[in-house]
Amino acid sequence: MALIFRILALSVATAAALPAPGHGNLSKPFVKTEITPWNAGEVTEFPIHSSCNATQRRQIELGLAEAVELAAHAKDHILRWRNESEIYRKYFGNSPSMEAIGAFEVVVNGNKNDVLFRCDNPDGNCDLEGYAGHWRGENGTKETVICDLSYERRRSLSTMCGMGYTVSGSETNTFWASDLLHRLYHVPAIGQNWVDHYTDGYDEVLDLAIENATLSTHDSETLQYFALEVYAHDISVPGIGCPGEQHEHNHEDDKKDAANSHGSTPTATKTTSEAPSTTADVPAVS
Repeated sequence: MALIFRILALSVATAAALPAPGHGNLSKPFVKTEITPWNAGEVTEFPIHSSCNATQRRQIELGLAEAVELAAHAKDHILRWRNESEIYRKYFGNSPSMEAIGAFEVVVNGNKNDVLFRCDNPDGNCDLEGYAGHWRGENGTKETVICDLSYERRRSLSTMCGMGYTVSGSETNTFWASDLLHRLYHVPAIGQNWVDHYTDGYDEVLDLAIENATLSTHDSETLQYFALEVYAHDISVPGIGCPGEQHEHNHEDDKKDAANSHGSTPTATKTTSEAPSTTADVPAVS
């Protein structure tokens, strides 16, 4: 009997020591904890304004997809060959490859917020002769306007090296891809006020690689020409491409001439020849 009383007493004591349901520090199984993902709010597609109709939207979307494709291949070419690539050295000299890789990578995988393409004409630029589009500048730093002329003139990358196109002899804005790449670099979220205009045209790009290669990796024109040439060489006509007429450069002589003329290696200045990219002469939006 005594043994039975001791067992009962032990049971009561154990039960008293256990926390009551709903109290204490017991973990709750299967409770879902809401944790905000590290990349919450990321925008993975370039936004297009409601002012664009279905046809315009379709062309801009395809153009942007090709701009990403063009930038992605330029990056991949550098990753594969680094500055051992003859084409790389042609456009960037002996500059380290990391800056050029980054300039293309931000277009491919960067957050695409704070970028907007629109099809109306808020600043009146599309009424000016020859305007196919423009970055809005102070009127809207996130925004790029695509004018009607773009839909008439721009081509797909699938036509590269056809219809008389050559890298050296044709404009960089021949294709939607390279034209939009240039426009993206104007937007601070992509160009980050680091990619800018330091040259105008193929010859100036090659001269910059010789005279001041440190600027080449963040020159908008250089980045476009390089992307176009490696795409033509690797993808469009593998191993050949369509570089067009090439000018022979003696790098050492050019460096000596530059040093004799300026006392040191010249520093490039920004070029302002790209009128469609500015809004200085356009009235502010009312």
